[in-house]
Amino acid sequence: MTKRIKTEAPLEGMTRRNFLMASAATAATLAAARALLPSGAYAATAAPEVTGAKLGFIALTDAAPLMIAKEKGLFEKFGMPDVEVLKQASWGATRDNLMLGGEANGIDGAHILTPMPYLMHTGKVTQNNQPMPMALVARLNYDCQAISVAQEYASTGVGLDASKLKDAFAAKKAEGKEVKAAMTFPGGTHDLWLRYWLAAGGIDPDKDVSTIVVPPPQMVANMKVGNMDVFCVGEPWNEQLVHQGVGFTAATTGELWKGHPEKALGLRAAFIDKNPNATKAILMAVMEAQQWCEAMENKDEMAAIIGKRQWMNVPTADIIGRLKGDINYGNDRVATGTDLYMKFWKGGVSYPFKSHDSWFLAENIRWGKFAATTDIKALVDQVNREDLWREAAKDLGVAAADIPASSSRGVETFFDGKIFDPANPSAYLDSLKIKASA
Repeated sequence: MTKRIKTEAPLEGMTRRNFLMASAATAATLAAARALLPSGAYAATAAPEVTGAKLGFIALTDAAPLMIAKEKGLFEKFGMPDVEVLKQASWGATRDNLMLGGEANGIDGAHILTPMPYLMHTGKVTQNNQPMPMALVARLNYDCQAISVAQEYASTGVGLDASKLKDAFAAKKAEGKEVKAAMTFPGGTHDLWLRYWLAAGGIDPDKDVSTIVVPPPQMVANMKVGNMDVFCVGEPWNEQLVHQGVGFTAATTGELWKGHPEKALGLRAAFIDKNPNATKAILMAVMEAQQWCEAMENKDEMAAIIGKRQWMNVPTADIIGRLKGDINYGNDRVATGTDLYMKFWKGGVSYPFKSHDSWFLAENIRWGKFAATTDIKALVDQVNREDLWREAAKDLGVAAADIPASSSRGVETFFDGKIFDPANPSAYLDSLKIKASA
């Protein structure tokens, strides 16, 4: 069950004198907190309109920036001591609680699959197709998801090349059995990575397998009892699968697309409109947490923190390896010191490139979630609020070299040689052999 939060009563009968005193106290708290900062590079920021917000997260390593911001007192540091970071049971629960909003026992924002704000904004995944105005304000991480396969397929030698599963899947279907490929939310990142990988290997994800939805923390248990043949999910669940000897990692998503965007920080548009200063404070806290998470010397402490019961409830040993780029694939393949570890800050990770969002929309057009006539640029401009990120980065004192000059990272190349030019998504879609309309 998704945790429901008691809504605080509104402030009523507040006198002007009390309001001024409260505002002064908040300003004093901000000033005192910033006096402790090492660089002194932070610009003065107006006090947040509220002292708290409700932010959801799924038990995944890439939610670490929110967990660390809470654990390290960074929300408090930027004037929002009452921010709650609340575990959600699934991405569906995250969606439902965002629909409610924080003032109605739901949440105001969340650690979220990058395409979800777009799917919600357009009403594609909401009850009665009701649009929920959303904003994507930051990226939380790059890389470090994975595609894992049940142990019964180890002899196929499947890895980055999914085609090695084609005959095995066909044989299973010929026996009257269903081949199940699990992901975490239709149209979400894991759905798209899984589909891309299968299609690149000549396996049609709509015809040759049955895709099913399983919440991330339930992936290992479901594969253990034979409920799926392959799944795509974030860490630490792929690493835990290997440690339990239930399956193996065929490929990490960084091998599919090096330096790919993954989770995002999404907020209800209504929250931003009502609380622009609080939005900036949340962004600054999360961005500073991302900087902390990026430092390799912090990885052991980070794994210990996020593994706690209230966060992921996972042993540190199931988290730490892939955080550092040490990958035991579980099929007699071990790689240490790779650059496939999860990235949180360096290289523009936190900045929400519009070009990346364009790829996710193009892929969802490919698989029929959006109409072929969708104006990708217009939709991205509606939802992606990279302007808010830039404002927060400026106030945070982020070095100019760490702030991308353009909202496009340019042309992207995938492991199978396909090229995505954000200026011409149609050419990319035309180059793909397997798609929903085929």
